[in-house]
Amino acid sequence: VGGAAMARPEVIVGFGSLLSEASARTTFPNLVDFRLVRVRNFRRVFQHPAAIFFERGIAKLETHEFCSLSTEPAEGASFIAAAFRPQAENLSMEEFHKREEEFELIDVEFEGLDGGTGTGLMCTQSTDEQYIARWGQDLYDSKYKAAGLERIWGWPRDSGIRPCPVYLRHCVLAVSKPGVVPAARDSFLDETFLADRVTTVRQYLDEHPEVMATPPPESLASRYSG
Repeated sequence: VGGAAMARPEVIVGFGSLLSEASARTTFPNLVDFRLVRVRNFRRVFQHPAAIFFERGIAKLETHEFCSLSTEPAEGASFIAAAFRPQAENLSMEEFHKREEEFELIDVEFEGLDGGTGTGLMCTQSTDEQYIARWGQDLYDSKYKAAGLERIWGWPRDSGIRPCPVYLRHCVLAVSKPGVVPAARDSFLDETFLADRVTTVRQYLDEHPEVMATPPPESLASRYSG
């Protein structure tokens, strides 16, 4: 995995709620050098279930509304992301792996919207086999199989899986905050896809306005309100 030898991630590339600096600071309060960047030849997509959504009671298994965000290689695709340094967070690479346990962490190149280039650590799609090899069959079974899921990664494009509504609302609210440039919000709406790789988030929200009227449980309001 790119960057695994580092004592801590030097630059993190965030592509969901971390597009808002205010939201990013709720997770990384001491971050520095926050900037918007464009990542090329990757697609941003709601394509996999997140165990934490089931643990927190916000996933909807019966309607397949349980997806979180990830990225995948896709020639010609691109999206706006945020790059920043998690300064003084004392976040080791092993801790970062545990925080993002289902992903592969890779180094990607990016272009700053205001110029310049750089590289950072980004979460991207993995495989169930890689998850089991790293974390073990028991954890896989307890987090995913026990929740009624057949897999983490590799869902067919016609599977009908959809974003977790509380999480999608959270991301939309984050990119709609004051201080977030319109280009970042538009990129999230128009350059983020459902698992079919055709439907954009903007199109999905037009078809499902109830998503933005789906608040989190009161106990999670501070975590999932943008």
